[in-house]
Amino acid sequence: MSGQTTTPDIKTPKTDTPEKTGTPKKKVFVKTFGCQMNVYDTERMKDLIKGDYSETDEPDDADLVILNTCHIREKAAEKVYSDLGRLKANKTKRQAEGKATTIAVTGCVAQAEGKEILRRAPVVDLVVGPQSYQNLPKLLDQSQKGERVAAEFDVADKFKALKGNRTITGPSAFVTVQEGCDKFCAFCVVPYTRGAEVSRPVEAIVEEVRALVQHGVREVNLLGQNVNAFHGQGPDGNSWTLARLIRHLAKIDRLDRLRFTTSHPRDMDDDLIAAHGDTPKLMPYLHLPIQSGSDAILKAMNRKHTAAEYRQMIDDLRQARPDIALSSDFIVGFPGESDQDFEDTMQLVRDVTFAMAYSFKYSERPGTPAAEKHDQVPEAVKSERLQRLQALLREQTLAFNHEQIGKTLPVLFEKPGRKPGQMQGRSPYLQSVYVDGPEDLKGEIVDVEITGATLNSLQGHLVR
Repeated sequence: MSGQTTTPDIKTPKTDTPEKTGTPKKKVFVKTFGCQMNVYDTERMKDLIKGDYSETDEPDDADLVILNTCHIREKAAEKVYSDLGRLKANKTKRQAEGKATTIAVTGCVAQAEGKEILRRAPVVDLVVGPQSYQNLPKLLDQSQKGERVAAEFDVADKFKALKGNRTITGPSAFVTVQEGCDKFCAFCVVPYTRGAEVSRPVEAIVEEVRALVQHGVREVNLLGQNVNAFHGQGPDGNSWTLARLIRHLAKIDRLDRLRFTTSHPRDMDDDLIAAHGDTPKLMPYLHLPIQSGSDAILKAMNRKHTAAEYRQMIDDLRQARPDIALSSDFIVGFPGESDQDFEDTMQLVRDVTFAMAYSFKYSERPGTPAAEKHDQVPEAVKSERLQRLQALLREQTLAFNHEQIGKTLPVLFEKPGRKPGQMQGRSPYLQSVYVDGPEDLKGEIVDVEITGATLNSLQGHLVR
């Protein structure tokens, strides 16, 4: 995988949908772990069952509990079993009250360990991998008839089945254009849990984006495990690249911003680099994971690019779009990483400079080649290296944010801020921006003069 961006565990927002006439709705609680693809998948699963379920923030009050899991994060499976232990007690309590509770485990842990989950956790009624969500209503019916179900891996019809009927909650939306990965990085489980690279047809993507725009969406983030490997069939019958898709989507009226994530350097071709310079709607912010600055470690990771090639890509991108900001992913303590290998990573960070980056200690993923290596780095060494790297990355992020002070940036406002009378939006560089302003700013793109900056956000005032 290209270096899937992870997020904190997320409880997705409630959605209000009409109830079926004469049919009281059951309640569903959804807990989402991990990456933006999982957030997107959670939204689509909720869309599939919204006719029968309304959402609750309380698992104790839920008739259906869905844990949408991620296998990228450390000890992912253990976290799921910990949650299942708590849910077992609640299910027993509700059963004593005459209330049925269905517990479903979805996502990458479900795909990787489905049969083991059913064996180890009898409280689970349903296990569904990422490529079978289109069958969720039918699978729920089976499980609620007393049958414990582990859905088979089925990639063929997912995109077609999940089109349309999306619940829109803000002016920015993710649209999956590609799933799976063929890169087989030595540390990554994604090729095993998400399968081979599959791309949606261009016309289906355009149809979904147009529908989103009609519902007030102004920014679309094209999503994929390896999004710049996109090769969907175009309306002309030919395979389209991501760059061609972006230029095509940019023609849609009232769609003001485009982004894409997550990318692999091997698929950052010249045309996609050029698109950053010739497509104004493509935001000047790119997440391009490198994982390490050491050629020896990159080779051991099976990344199939060098640090010098990555540096050249960055130079080309900055020539095409001088105001572009970059983020990346880094893994420290990969098996065999020497002090010099780590110093090579630190030097690359100093040379490139990043507006933001994700960094992690290497952790073993069963079934991946790296897990079988015997030259594992001691935990204490990994921790010390991570602290040093994160200190440098924080320094760069803070410096980048402070560089925005005094500038006027177009901000897409998404929701009220934490304080009364405050609104929160996003800059072109994905920074959170806070201003004093009315709630009717939501969905508007307004110029903001930046007056302050912290590590995590910007502050400013409206320019009218």
